[in-house]
Formats: sequence, structure tokens, C-alpha cells
Amino acid sequence: MRRCNLACAYCNEYDDFSPPVPTDEMIRRIDRLAYLNTAIVTISGGEPLMHPEIETIIQRIRHHGMIAGIITNGYLLTPKKIEALNDSGLEHLQISIDNIQPDDVSMKSLKVLDKKLEYLAEFAEFAVNINSVIGGGIRNPEDAEIITKRAVDLGFASSVGIIHDGNGSMKPLNRREERVYREIKTYGKHSYSRIYWFQENLARGEPNDWRCRAGARYLYVCEDGLVHYCSQQRGYPAIPLEKYTFADIEREYFTKKPCAPHCTVGCVQKISVIDHWRDPQDDVQSGSQMPLESSAAGTEFAPMSVDAQKS
Repeated sequence: MRRCNLACAYCNEYDDFSPPVPTDEMIRRIDRLAYLNTAIVTISGGEPLMHPEIETIIQRIRHHGMIAGIITNGYLLTPKKIEALNDSGLEHLQISIDNIQPDDVSMKSLKVLDKKLEYLAEFAEFAVNINSVIGGGIRNPEDAEIITKRAVDLGFASSVGIIHDGNGSMKPLNRREERVYREIKTYGKHSYSRIYWFQENLARGEPNDWRCRAGARYLYVCEDGLVHYCSQQRGYPAIPLEKYTFADIEREYFTKKPCAPHCTVGCVQKISVIDHWRDPQDDVQSGSQMPLESSAAGTEFAPMSVDAQKS
């Protein structure tokens, strides 16, 4: 769902008019992802809860045995909606809360969303993570500490993100932001998916030396059904999902991404770390260096994560 009910200043992944992708088209895309042996599908946006049949979409993900998640701004959560998400088989949900009071950068504020968090604590049968953010024009980084503490008090997992601006770029944290970042890291539950080393370097404005497997381990599927590296690299390779093959996965697995050193997309970092220690990449796309059955992401030995953005 590209359409969103909010307009956060740092976000470049929404509009206020697009219709939802038809459910039958979403079903075809999910079936194709299952064919490619995808392990995790995360529905994002825009605002995915604006899709009128989001529960049907989640059910289809679970029908194939894939893990189903949602990234939402939380505004549309009600006890009835949470129960419907429970029944659909949703397994995890994340809300990013940017500040205590809404401002002209973001309306995703604790003041507005606190009651929604209480609903989740009472009714949700799925895992909930509350992500606080610093950087990207957020005025009061100390708000992130209060948000994190509230999440922990309610029994949720918590995380902190260093966000980019509306152009997808990021500046090193200033002293005030870095102090908050260090403090938040001492809070809350730790997750199997927490990989901090890349974020530490970004906080200092230093590059990371890693092998991005976007287009292989991780696919970003936009509202038009095209596969991209990630939200910040739309246009590459821009192949329709229905035509995306194991050969495409293998090629992108071995393709070096020039944007990797300063990448801020944590989900790509997390899934790529599976192969951080092996299989060097080339500047020129190849696709013939490794048999598919050994480490291409579409095989049963190599899980793949997909963000079905704008779903």
C-alpha cells in the first residue's frame, strides 16, 4: 500500500492517493515468493493496515509456511483489528515512534500512539517491537529514551534506528544523539536479529565493510511488483517479480553494491550477514561462479527475506 495516512518528512516511500494493490495480485506475488523459497515476508508501506484485505494477504503468507510480519505506523490499530491480525496468523509487528509530541517532521508520536500500545499489550498474540529513532531531522533525540522505556515497561522488544533523511542520506550522529543512542542500547530485550556492528560505524559516520546480498537474500518488491535492491535503491534491477528467477538471485548474490559502505537499511544488513564470511562479490555482474544448490538464496539451504513494500 503506497498510500499512507501520515506524511513524515524523512520518508520517501508513500503518497496520499494510490489505491491498494488488488488482493488477487498480491496472492500471485506471494505464491511466486513461495516458489522462490522465501522464508520471511514483511508487509510495509505506505501504511499496510490501509489495505482492505490485509488479513487475507497475511493468511496467504502463512499458508505457504512463510513468516509474516508488518511494519505499521500504528494509527489504525484497535482491539478488533488486533484480534483480526491474531486470527490471520501474523507473527510480528513493528511500530516506529519518532517523538513524544507530534511535530512537522513526524506525527508518529507517543502521545498519539500510547493507547495503541496498551491495546497491543492486552490483545496481541504476535511479537511486537517498538523502534525509536534518532537522526534524520528528529528534533529531540532524548524522546527516544522515553519511548524505549515505555516499550520495555509494556513487555515489548525495543530497538533504535538511525534514520536517513528524505533523500536517503545520513549524517553521523552528533554528541547529543550519540549519548542517547548509547543509553538506549542498555535497555530492553535483545533479539536474535540484533546485529549492532554496522550501526556502530554508521553512528560515527564510518563505512562498513560487508557483502550486501540485496536482490538475493533480500528482495524489495514495490507496489508495481518490481524487484529492487531496497527502498533506497529503487530501479535496480527493477525486474517484475513474476519473471524473477533463481538465475537472477544468483547474479545479484555475487554483485557488489557500490552503496553498501554507507547503507542504512538494517533489514538488508541482517539477512546478508548469513554470508558475510564467504563468497566474494564482483563489480561486474556474473552469475556463473556458484552452483545454485550451494548458496543462492532461492534454495532450501538459504532463507530469503522480502519486504513487500507498498503492498
